[in-house]
Amino acid sequence: MRTLIRDVRVFDGERAVRGRADVLVDGETIAAPDGRPVDVVVEGAGRTLLPGLIDAHTHVFDGDLARALRFGVTTELDMFCLPPNLARQRRLAAERDDLADIRSSGVLATPPGGHPSQLMDALAEAGDFGDAVGPFDTIERADQAAAFVAARLAEGVDYLKVVVDDGALHGTDLPALAPEVVKALVREAHAAGLRVIAHAISAGELAIALDAGVDGVAHVWSDAPPNAAELAARIAAGGVFMVSTLVYFEVIERQAVAADHAGPGSGRNAVRAAGALHRAGVPLLAGTDATPFAPTHGESMHRELALLTSAGLTPEEALAAATSVPARHFGLADRGRIAPGLRADLLLVDGDPTRDVSATAAIVDVWRRGVRQAR
Repeated sequence: MRTLIRDVRVFDGERAVRGRADVLVDGETIAAPDGRPVDVVVEGAGRTLLPGLIDAHTHVFDGDLARALRFGVTTELDMFCLPPNLARQRRLAAERDDLADIRSSGVLATPPGGHPSQLMDALAEAGDFGDAVGPFDTIERADQAAAFVAARLAEGVDYLKVVVDDGALHGTDLPALAPEVVKALVREAHAAGLRVIAHAISAGELAIALDAGVDGVAHVWSDAPPNAAELAARIAAGGVFMVSTLVYFEVIERQAVAADHAGPGSGRNAVRAAGALHRAGVPLLAGTDATPFAPTHGESMHRELALLTSAGLTPEEALAAATSVPARHFGLADRGRIAPGLRADLLLVDGDPTRDVSATAAIVDVWRRGVRQAR
């Protein structure tokens, strides 16, 4: 199938391309228009073509990848998935083009009873999630790090996630990995060629993760440290990327207000943190922490982009945070940009999201691996 998207405004994953362009989808990939006959012509006047969006923090259950794709998210970076569920999601994503693609950390590293054990217990009570919930491997000591990483490699994970969270910001007291265990996990993962992404939501937890040498962090911080600028500068100097998850913290704050808890102002704190990180030059990756509940898969990414602009990113920078930037930092060299030879994961919207990022929600068409999705 050859599809020509004609006379369209293009955001190539990094910047808006000047003028209008024709973009050819030839089979599964993007190609330069060659003047040869095409099967389908899509009119692009008044519209913008973007790379398919990449959500850099999700939790995938059955049905979530289909929902994500409907909203223009063509790749999800899952941050905790039990082996039977992950094997099924990967098989479905490989076999079908009506689902978003997936990469995953598989089982994350946390101590017995540590985060997110309490959430897994709540999911087990809330509904029938089958093999997506249940017991999972944990780690307590540094001398267990090599075996833990080897087990993840055997599951075929794409990167390792390490939890640094004592529960304090959520009003609980949870077991947390000791700093020497975090360091051992990072050392073993790097030796095996895996990136390491830390779950840390406070400045203190973030310091432990940075000391251990992680490559990225799955959230911005959500407390209000007095040394925010210095912390952001340290992260920038270390070449560490941060996943935003602003919409997740917004949901947490909204739930706290609804329950008559003032809460720590996590949503507002997270937006301020993203602003400090952006000013310091830290790479920000758009991620939602989507679940089967809230934030929702796919739809929440459009809110995330709006929140990133409220933190100080330009619309083009926010769009890059959901396309080329996560592709680069997670080694997805075949996507995240519009260029000949790359995967035809594409999103066509009405209007110009490089000026008003909310236009990403005005979806006209989505292509995943060159297949135009029914709408």
